[in-house]
Amino acid sequence: MSVLLLAEVNNGHLVVDAVAKALSALAPLGDGIDVLVMVGEGDSAARQAARLDGVRRVLLAQGDMLAHGLAEPAAALIASLAAGYTHIAAPATACFRNILPRAAALLDVMVITDVIAIRDAATFDRPVYAGNAVQTVVSDDPIRLLTIRTSVFHAVGEEKGEAAPIEAVPTVPDPQLSTWVEDSTVVSERPELTSARVVVSGGRGVGSRERFGDIVKLADRIGAAVGASRAAVDLGYAPNDWQVGQTGKVVAPDLYFAVGISGAIQHLAGMKDSRVIVAINKDADAPIFRVADYALVGDLFSIVPELTAKL
Repeated sequence: MSVLLLAEVNNGHLVVDAVAKALSALAPLGDGIDVLVMVGEGDSAARQAARLDGVRRVLLAQGDMLAHGLAEPAAALIASLAAGYTHIAAPATACFRNILPRAAALLDVMVITDVIAIRDAATFDRPVYAGNAVQTVVSDDPIRLLTIRTSVFHAVGEEKGEAAPIEAVPTVPDPQLSTWVEDSTVVSERPELTSARVVVSGGRGVGSRERFGDIVKLADRIGAAVGASRAAVDLGYAPNDWQVGQTGKVVAPDLYFAVGISGAIQHLAGMKDSRVIVAINKDADAPIFRVADYALVGDLFSIVPELTAKL
């Protein structure tokens, strides 16, 4: 078997956490995984990837059309390299959810999304029904395309010996089906939501955008990332990029605070793999308490400020 892992790159830098966890997930497919790094210019991300354990070699593709994560040129490049591999995988991020279906169409194969376990070379587990069931998929495609739900895997470490070799690969003609206009990045001193060790999330019960400030204060006090339920986002309490759940981001921190969140299955799908869950809600029958390790039943408007002050 030969495996190609597509590396997540942001502004020329490797997203190490996503790539390291994907390498861990792919370990059952055998030793030695090739990593494809697609950038506009420079080899910083490639050198970072070459240091990770389990990497056989790094393929470095450079070109202006690859600088901003456009799906069409990336898919065309992946399709051009596919003949040498039995598996092509990527972290299940917004970037690769955009790219891999296009590559699959070019290769006339299916994509198996959000893989949480690899049983053998052809058999994969993935969550369905908002995480309430696990589906086992057996693929007979000549090339298996996978996205990996990295939140359920531990990251590999760095190789203690020599770094893997880096090889340049030629790009392909730009399909010119889309054009980059601009990148808009939110800069925050808080940890990134999907990789944070601690997350504090607020829901509809917080009541208003102003009251959501109590959630932010608690998060800042303990160095946590801030999350929100879809209801809180839809009501304008929190921005879209804070949404945790089936239609938002999937997180699995060491500690997750669910404040004023009832616990709809769509939200649970995005956070139920957290190691320790603390729920604060005035409704003692809220579904969130079925998955919580610690339950505080009471008025969050008194509990959260008191907790913040004592911490």
